[in-house]
Amino acid sequence: MSNHNRHVSARHRRGAMMVLIAICLPLLIIMAAFAVDVAWMQLARTELRTATDSAARAGAKELSLKQNESAARTKAKDAAARNLIAGEPLVLADADIEVGRSTQAGTGRFKFTPGSATPNAVRITGKRTSGSQSGPVDLLFAGVLGVDKFEPSDVATSTQLDRDICLVVDRSGSMMWTLTGGSNFPTGTQACDPPHPTLSRWGALATSLEAFLTALSATLQDERVGLASYSSNKTECGNQYKISEINSDLVSDYDAIRAEMAKIGSKPVKGSTAISAGIDEGIQVLTGSQARPFAVKTMVLMTDGIHNLGPEPIISARNAAAKDIVIYTITFSDDADIARMKAVAEATGGKHFHADSQSELTAIFKEIAATLPVMLTE
Repeated sequence: MSNHNRHVSARHRRGAMMVLIAICLPLLIIMAAFAVDVAWMQLARTELRTATDSAARAGAKELSLKQNESAARTKAKDAAARNLIAGEPLVLADADIEVGRSTQAGTGRFKFTPGSATPNAVRITGKRTSGSQSGPVDLLFAGVLGVDKFEPSDVATSTQLDRDICLVVDRSGSMMWTLTGGSNFPTGTQACDPPHPTLSRWGALATSLEAFLTALSATLQDERVGLASYSSNKTECGNQYKISEINSDLVSDYDAIRAEMAKIGSKPVKGSTAISAGIDEGIQVLTGSQARPFAVKTMVLMTDGIHNLGPEPIISARNAAAKDIVIYTITFSDDADIARMKAVAEATGGKHFHADSQSELTAIFKEIAATLPVMLTE
């Protein structure tokens, strides 16, 4: 082939490549723009889901704490506004927030009914649409694709769950002592007298449990309460004491719990501190015949001393955790073993509290009563 023919062929190839590039380049630009906008839409959808879930949780928690629909709506709006979707906060209209009741069927699924007289759930409809408060999401390459808006929406329902609660209380001998620490009986009482109703640790506990039961009575949820107690096997002051016992199975009528607390406090409390035995009794209550399959299982464990009888409490706590029981632990007085009780709570995903006075003890029990479990059910 002559040099002239070679040059002509090369020019033809270069011309063909330019034509191919001219055809493919717009397609590549469109594909790249499409890929970027798809990623942008997916990000916006994920952010909207997060914001909607957050608003539903916040609203349901506020409904639990304040028992007020208006407060729940305000909290949901605040939570939504703290979350950005495509760089803009999610703004909820009143119509986007529904307060109602979620009920659980035998299948375990929840059904939401808006406008109940006894609400326990908040449903949020999060929207970035043309008719929403926040408006639609602008696409990055609208001119290329011919579509300039993305309008995602999402729904989330958060429900306050009913609880089965077992109170596990310390009735060892130190519960007869004064609130300030040390092995001193309150003025006017002796070793074989019933615990002082106001100046003893047992008296402080009884007062705090009354506040706890009163707070539960004010909630809209159905909480059933049981009672277990522990000390040690002992005969003293003409009375026989068991290491632990179930004083009341789960009941909706809290007067049964009050009656049992009064019965225990009608005679001196005596013995050592077998915390693990108390936990084991609590497990029996929360897994027994009166326990509800869909209720959240909660144990509230109180002590004023140091575990000194029986297996290590952390073993019983792990057994409780395996049965989906969460333990809140409360230590009262400087004599209590705070580190061990923290470990017991942490083993079950619960929380530890410490009180140095009756007012602090009462505040703790009221806080636990008000802190209802909340979960996303839609």
